[in-house]
Amino acid sequence: MEEKGVDRRSFLRGAVVAGVAAGVGVGLAGIGGTAAVAATPVAQAAGRAVPPGLISIQLYTLRSIMRGEGVDATLASLAKFGFTKVELAGLYGRTAGAMRSTLDSLGITPSSSHDGISATPAALETKIANAVTLGQTHINVPYLVSSSADDWRRWADQMNAEAAVARESGLKYGYHNHAHEFTTDLGGGLTPWDIFTSRLDPKLVHLEVDLYWAVTAGVGVGAVDPIKFAIDTILQAPQEVLQYHVKDRAEAGDFADLGTGTIDFAPIFQAHTPKEFIVENDQPDVSPLQTAEVGYNYLRTLRF
Repeated sequence: MEEKGVDRRSFLRGAVVAGVAAGVGVGLAGIGGTAAVAATPVAQAAGRAVPPGLISIQLYTLRSIMRGEGVDATLASLAKFGFTKVELAGLYGRTAGAMRSTLDSLGITPSSSHDGISATPAALETKIANAVTLGQTHINVPYLVSSSADDWRRWADQMNAEAAVARESGLKYGYHNHAHEFTTDLGGGLTPWDIFTSRLDPKLVHLEVDLYWAVTAGVGVGAVDPIKFAIDTILQAPQEVLQYHVKDRAEAGDFADLGTGTIDFAPIFQAHTPKEFIVENDQPDVSPLQTAEVGYNYLRTLRF
């Protein structure tokens, strides 16, 4: 922002107010679909494997058991499964320092977090300070929703400004998609994804592509091949795709544990290999811990 003659911290004072006033969503919503997607193949012996050090898990998956002492037990189980990284979704009542101590004791790094777009400059500074204390390398905005093109433009500008401040502390700043960024018509066929990919500064903001939602968006727009739609989304974005949310999709469009759904991840990983593969299931069918263990083992077994 400074390169264009705008002081980013001054800009934030106005931008955050406008962004919050526009109504920033912070939840996760399900978008169903019925179109079939190519079935996941049995893992092949040949090809590359996902290195264990690149596998993480979004703790939103485990939110139902991340309460009180459940935090320690859950994180200990993740370490036992082989996870050395997690993506935070809040601190569960703990300070950043206390959470860092717990994770350090288990050999787990919180490489990333989901934090909403900042309501105030002070909130941004707190978000960054917590991320630095935790030893994170990434912070990501998890969810925004509006039917107004102006809102998406304003959010893009605010994210550019926030990302510039985050970079001063060595943090990469990104955006995590759902399906509505592709399926919402803001007028004349313009979508939120069009605005974000054209307005977010590729030098400052990266993408965390949620593969379930990218494929679901392909189904939603009537793509002949939703897997190709997801791949094209990744390859055509000006912003760098540094992280994947690896989340499977059942035939009817529901969430599924990795390897039990319909998404063929191998060609996606072949087309673009990110810096981090983050296991996620918004609504585990059996138990969050089973989802975590199945997800880790799937990524270690898959060849691409």
